[in-house]
Amino acid sequence: MAFDGITIANVVAECSKRMVGGRIYKIAQPEKDELMLTIKAGGKDQYRLLISADASLPLIYFTENNKTSPLTAPNFCMLLRKHLQNARIISITQPGLERVIRIEVEHLNELGDVCRKYLMIEIMGKHSNIIFCDDQNRIIDSIKHISGMVSSVREVLPGRDYFIPETQDKADPLKATEESFAAGLCAKSMPVFKAVYATYTGISPIVANEICYLAKVDASLPTNVIDAEQKHALFEAFEKVLAYVRKGEFVPNIVYENGVPVEYASIPLTLYGDDVTKKFASISTLLETYYAEKNTITRIRQKSVDLRRVVQTALERNIKKYDLQLKQMKDTEKKDKLRVYGELLNTYGYGVEEGAKSMEALNYYTNEMITIPLDTQLSASENAKKYFDKYGKLKRTYEALSELIKETKEEITHLESVSAALDIALQEEDLVQIKEELTQNGYIRRKGNAKKTKVTSKPFHYISSDGFHMYVGKNNFQNEELTFQFAVGNDWWFHAKGIPGSHVIVKTNGEELPDRTFEEAGRLAAHYSKGKGQEKVEIDYTEKKNVKKPSGGKPGFVVYYTNYSLLIDADISGIEQVIS
Repeated sequence: MAFDGITIANVVAECSKRMVGGRIYKIAQPEKDELMLTIKAGGKDQYRLLISADASLPLIYFTENNKTSPLTAPNFCMLLRKHLQNARIISITQPGLERVIRIEVEHLNELGDVCRKYLMIEIMGKHSNIIFCDDQNRIIDSIKHISGMVSSVREVLPGRDYFIPETQDKADPLKATEESFAAGLCAKSMPVFKAVYATYTGISPIVANEICYLAKVDASLPTNVIDAEQKHALFEAFEKVLAYVRKGEFVPNIVYENGVPVEYASIPLTLYGDDVTKKFASISTLLETYYAEKNTITRIRQKSVDLRRVVQTALERNIKKYDLQLKQMKDTEKKDKLRVYGELLNTYGYGVEEGAKSMEALNYYTNEMITIPLDTQLSASENAKKYFDKYGKLKRTYEALSELIKETKEEITHLESVSAALDIALQEEDLVQIKEELTQNGYIRRKGNAKKTKVTSKPFHYISSDGFHMYVGKNNFQNEELTFQFAVGNDWWFHAKGIPGSHVIVKTNGEELPDRTFEEAGRLAAHYSKGKGQEKVEIDYTEKKNVKKPSGGKPGFVVYYTNYSLLIDADISGIEQVIS
């Protein structure tokens, strides 16, 4: 993701369409490095433009959401109100493909004379700034002051001349010719895609990769090995991308991977495929959506910390318990030998001399001679009774441990499945069911008379290449509902073999599934499992009618005795997801 020069060009086009000719109605500074301009244009139309020069997330886009401003406006905000309140917007431009927006305004000074000023918005990562200049390009003030002690390239202080620093020696891509393009690539010894964005301003790495993809040139190839034909293909692709800028025909879109936004651009990103992108009519809507969704995912990770801690603590405790139980179970392995000792002493013990330390006897189970240790203080029959008592104790321990080990193993499997559900949670609603499951199982105490939270989370929904609807449970409650309430007998059920993961249901509508749909459903089951990172995952699949719920089993736990298996990778990038 990159707020590159092409995205800025898209923003400028949108701002020009809405704002030019309008007047600045309100100016607010809700945050230290942030402005909110309210523009009145075309009579009744009113727009809010959010401008952020935050070092970690610089942005500019239209929004319908307002933000609370401090009771006392900061000095920069007061200065802008003095000069720009009710000022008319003359033009909004971008120098080349620089990440700079120049808003030209016209206003009346104290004497009633018409004056022009410029608001320079620089969207440059940690160097982002909002700078207010006069008609001579002198800085009146800025939202961030940059002294010579901070930057040796340019001071941003009142009274200094404003200029765009050319520190990276990049060319304007809108002025490139095929000859200069080829020369620029050859001048740099690096992978092709890197040479493209290192040579031209406003080109981000993702756009450079798109250019290579359109040219059918391996992006990782060194520039010194590409031939004339490949250079020509790269320039053709380069021009095709820049045509969106020259014509103003932008295509704002977000690339999604498993429901998570991973990239955005103002041009089509064909290297990802059309089936994983969502197009937007406005770059502002795209930016607000993208960063809101990203913020939600970050917030989900933070909100799931407590749940993860509960699960991890319980998991570690049960694993320790399981290891101890296995060790105790190993100690019971000698119980059958003790029983045989007792039986042989009862059979042959009449010949044992008083005070003997051992007895040799034929083990009629194996037809081998064995030596039986004896307590010299006890008779043969008393030694036999002692062995039978030990056998009985170990047998009872074995039977009790067998049940306990089974329960502990099921608890570990259950907790691992909850951990897997936390890994794929994308929304706060997804955490509600997981928390409820942990509460019902006693890991979290329900507070007072707290009622169950309303559940709005829904399973993932995909459509196979052959048009079949596929559903993936996000947690054990959804797995249970999908398998035993939503699916019918002839629908197909998929699950990663022997590891925690989601139930995948393919609705057949009475039709026979093509092989490709089986493979895609298998990929979904592999991806949404703990085996996701493996090269291949074994998947069990069967018709839903063969899947049963064991009596007393935890949510999402099933048994099946008739199934098929396949080995498949966890790549679901080509499967269409229905985003509601």
